[in-house]
Amino acid sequence: MSNVLIVYGSTTGNTEWVASQLSTQIKEAGHTVETLNVTKAKASGLCSGRDLVLFGCSTWGQDEIELQDDFIPLYESLDKIGASGVKSGVFGCGDEDYTHFCGAVDAISGKLGDLGAKLVSGGLKINGDPSDSLESIKKWGDAVIASL
Repeated sequence: MSNVLIVYGSTTGNTEWVASQLSTQIKEAGHTVETLNVTKAKASGLCSGRDLVLFGCSTWGQDEIELQDDFIPLYESLDKIGASGVKSGVFGCGDEDYTHFCGAVDAISGKLGDLGAKLVSGGLKINGDPSDSLESIKKWGDAVIASL
């Protein structure tokens, strides 16, 4: 049994919904999961004792990548979370009509990679209403679970 943390930032509720779906799926696979709103996350040692940490963040902005507002402080402190060697994954919701569709997924994944995290699966990018992407969410969750 692995110890998994899912940290998410959500404005409209879509990313929170995806975090909940992934949490349920990972728990049903027999793992311990803590799901945490990023507003309650402390950067220092966030990854300590975790076998896997998933980060969920929506993306805003047409001209540049804008992370979900609540997620910005954690993003700016990712160097303090102890990511080196820790299995990690990133998911997010957005609108594919924007230039930087789910750019937060790319930005967070890139920074985690630079910090030595072991990215377990390509980032999950969800367009629009995530309930329309249940199959993609489940498939990504299966890949994440397989890494444990």
